[in-house]
Amino acid sequence: MKKNILFVVNPISGDLDKSDLIEAVEEFAATNHFDLEVYETTGKNDPKEIQSIYKQYQPERIVVAGGDGTIKMVAEAMEEQDVIIGILPAGSANGLSVDLNLPDGIEENLKIAFLHHYIEMDMICINGKKSIHLSDLGLNANLVKNYEQSDVRGFWGYALQAFTTLKESEDPFVATISANNKTVEHTARMIVIANSQKYGTGVIINPNGAMNDGKFELVILKSLDLLLIGKIITGNMPIDSDDIVIISTEKAEIKTDYPVNFQIDGEYCGAQTSLEIHILHKQMKIAVP
Repeated sequence: MKKNILFVVNPISGDLDKSDLIEAVEEFAATNHFDLEVYETTGKNDPKEIQSIYKQYQPERIVVAGGDGTIKMVAEAMEEQDVIIGILPAGSANGLSVDLNLPDGIEENLKIAFLHHYIEMDMICINGKKSIHLSDLGLNANLVKNYEQSDVRGFWGYALQAFTTLKESEDPFVATISANNKTVEHTARMIVIANSQKYGTGVIINPNGAMNDGKFELVILKSLDLLLIGKIITGNMPIDSDDIVIISTEKAEIKTDYPVNFQIDGEYCGAQTSLEIHILHKQMKIAVP
């Protein structure tokens, strides 16, 4: 008996042409006797369209070609359903696939997405919005904002904006954080709300994070001088440093003394002064190596 697979592809993610990828997926599905339904996102009503295709075909897996934003959109559309999501990394932000240690080659990724086992992964709810990977307040959110407003995409786009962002970086903010029945105050340059360990660049920001442990971490970076940035970027995150505080919890509240730029999974969400955060345990099934 043939198994149904829904293939959701974001045609514009990462500014990459997807025609070869779609062809490879169709070929793999045919060879392995899967019935494949292809859906290309349009940015209009995608969640509803995906839900109605799911109802019609009842696929056992949904394979997603896109970045973190596309994966999150599919996961949210499918939150009522028991379905495994496979990932073919193809976005400008592929943080989740980096964290799941997905390989670079399309062949290996096809096998994982279509055939491998899965983990039940947590999500984080922040002010009613869902995060699957890493969100943050402060410096990196400024970078995401500048990147979204610029014309240069990909690695060089980020590199250019990193330079601009560091040059223009605002004053530190004061954050009042309530978690684990304690309230603390920190002056910070950046606070990361982490469901996992590393950014899409491979930089580890939360060394002890796990995506299925029912907790998230607040990583508070009190200073961000070039020495500390250098250590973080080269994978030597100094967790015993006075400049870094990590709080592991199931829920938290953050209040800041002035509006601070905020981003969720690579998407800029405006300047915020208050965040209500809680974990959503085992929210989605993701195929892993």
